[in-house]
Amino acid sequence: MATIWPGTDAAPVPEEFHTQRPCWSAKPLAEREGFSGTEYATIEVPRDYADPSGERITLAISRLRAADPARRRGILLAVNGGPGGEGGFGRALPERFAETELHQVYDLIGFDPRGTGESTRLYAEVSVPTAPFDSRPPDSAFPQLAEDMRQRELACNRAGGALRRHISTRNTARDMDMIRRVLGEAHLSFVGYAYGAYVGAVYGSMFPAHLDRSVLDSCVGPRWTWREQFLWQGDAVHRNVSHWARWTGQRHTVFGLGRGRGQVLAAVEQAADLLERQPGGVRLRTLFDGAVGTRSADRGRWAELAEVVGALLTAAAPGGAGPRACEELLSEQATWRPADSEGTMRIGVLEAVTLEHEWPSDLEVYYNDMRDFRKSFPYGYGVLRAQPWVGAFRTFQPAEPPTLLRRDGYPTGLVVQADGDPMDHYAGGVAMAELLGHRLLTVEDAGEHEIYVLGANPHVDAVVHRYLVDGRLPAENTFCRGVSPRPDIPADPT
Repeated sequence: MATIWPGTDAAPVPEEFHTQRPCWSAKPLAEREGFSGTEYATIEVPRDYADPSGERITLAISRLRAADPARRRGILLAVNGGPGGEGGFGRALPERFAETELHQVYDLIGFDPRGTGESTRLYAEVSVPTAPFDSRPPDSAFPQLAEDMRQRELACNRAGGALRRHISTRNTARDMDMIRRVLGEAHLSFVGYAYGAYVGAVYGSMFPAHLDRSVLDSCVGPRWTWREQFLWQGDAVHRNVSHWARWTGQRHTVFGLGRGRGQVLAAVEQAADLLERQPGGVRLRTLFDGAVGTRSADRGRWAELAEVVGALLTAAAPGGAGPRACEELLSEQATWRPADSEGTMRIGVLEAVTLEHEWPSDLEVYYNDMRDFRKSFPYGYGVLRAQPWVGAFRTFQPAEPPTLLRRDGYPTGLVVQADGDPMDHYAGGVAMAELLGHRLLTVEDAGEHEIYVLGANPHVDAVVHRYLVDGRLPAENTFCRGVSPRPDIPADPT
């Protein structure tokens, strides 16, 4: 008996897929780290669900059985990070949950989404950027940045082949349901982080009869295109910078950067200008812009950031200690750019998935946004969110349009969102909770990202455990604390 799968071009999927019986085995001893007991297997799924009799691909899955069979509720799947597994754990996620209450009541199921890890991989050729890494690139650099992205897309196309257009969120959702069917389960519960939260929302929209409890942690905006998601990151970072500047401005006698948010931000810009005048100044100023964006997200590092700004103002000033001292002050700050620079091949899932949506082909649209971001959102490498992406040069058409998210037929779930998340804007989590009618758990005054269990936030973990294990949802609009409070430094007397 074949099954009709949701989708624009749905086709009957042969019964032989559903009746697969995974051959579970322990991970080779040499690869084990820490917790043991997880089993590993592979299953086959259609490369193209519109043509299930065609090419097949492999999914690598893992399982950690419920520790208390008498309380077993079913299976729980998780998807973390990405697209493309960036910061994700795939098959290792069950072991991240192994010391929690989830292990008591669920078979914990991990998998490497199609294109990643030990599943059939989607490759792209490595394309090394030629444009200098600059957080505030001049207009003259715009064409070179665009050409780098054009070459990146061509490199993805050369290596990705026919598989590329079938690496999509909807197909990942179908793969999840195939895992459910193969394991003989009527329902699955789900925890998704960042892009994985979107995967969970898509699964619920496509397979509402089979979704039980669901947690969406650090959500993208449910109605945003991928380009809009990137652009919103600039505002998310700047909100943290503004909060830090206001706090610092209330402590002028401690840090000496000015009174009030405006004066502190003026001091930051003065430091950026002084750094740019140093030998190797573009790199120093770029690292500084990154540090301001990164460290302002972590409330516990606010005093440290203020001290670094003050020290850089001194070191970069005429007659100061100079570039070597500035470099030392910024030594821990990593650069960031959407590229790999080692080897000849890399995973190309990020590009494939983000091309599910339409991207402007007119480069002036990107250039205008870059000019605006260079002025308004320079911190945390904000301009890179506005620059041309591979979507401007897309070499393939998606097999189907993105899912229109809705909740119709599955239980109320839970959205977890930090109000200062620098990667997935708080507004996206609020909108996701409102659209799906889920409860919203806000982590207040926090720049946390991917929080439940992975972020070691006991306040969040307690609320989410209660829901996933006991079925008790929190009240509407529940708030809890972050794990990194602001420094205990009194404000100046008013």
